[in-house]
Amino acid sequence: MLELVKAGGWPMIPLLLLSAVAIAIIVERAWTLRRSAVIPPSLGDEVRAWAARGKLDPSHIESLRRTSPLGSLLAAALDVRARPRDLVRERIEDVGRHLVHRMERYLNTLGTIAASGPLLGLFGTVVGMIQMFLAIGDGGLGDVNQLAAGIGKALVCTATGMIVAIPALMAHRWFRGRIAEYIVAMEHEAMLLLDTIEPRPVTAVAPVRPAAATAAG
Repeated sequence: MLELVKAGGWPMIPLLLLSAVAIAIIVERAWTLRRSAVIPPSLGDEVRAWAARGKLDPSHIESLRRTSPLGSLLAAALDVRARPRDLVRERIEDVGRHLVHRMERYLNTLGTIAASGPLLGLFGTVVGMIQMFLAIGDGGLGDVNQLAAGIGKALVCTATGMIVAIPALMAHRWFRGRIAEYIVAMEHEAMLLLDTIEPRPVTAVAPVRPAAATAAG
């Protein structure tokens, strides 16, 4: 492994740094975006039970806000529960945008690594090929086996760039999809809480008189 790194030359240094950063981001985001950390189980049911019983003092709302992104969204809805339904929905959407931004932290960096990894690998290969052909121009073709070995060493950077980029791209897409799934679930929980805070009026339905009774009348 060390020999391959040496064969790639100095362009391998930024590739190795990018791989370290990508691994750190993937581990950090995988831990932060655990479902139990973003949408704790039964939290929505507990908050709706609080709202139904009227236990919505400020201390409960603040503790709810600190639990998780879902708790922060539900607390934002409870903060403005006395306002009209449309204003509460706007507040939920506004806080939801902030939560998406927070959950997507470092993902732009991960996407940049996925895009730049192959380019850096190609750059390292081009540098290696240039050095090899300059050496051929100075000393002649020499041994064909040595030429093949030189080409193989130059391609090490390209392979390394792909090795860095492919996992970074897969993780980036996976995290994006997971966040989108979380947002849908959190919006659903917020709407259920909104229905609990402000039940929709039930329209009374007039009883239908039987046809026989109508004819008799």
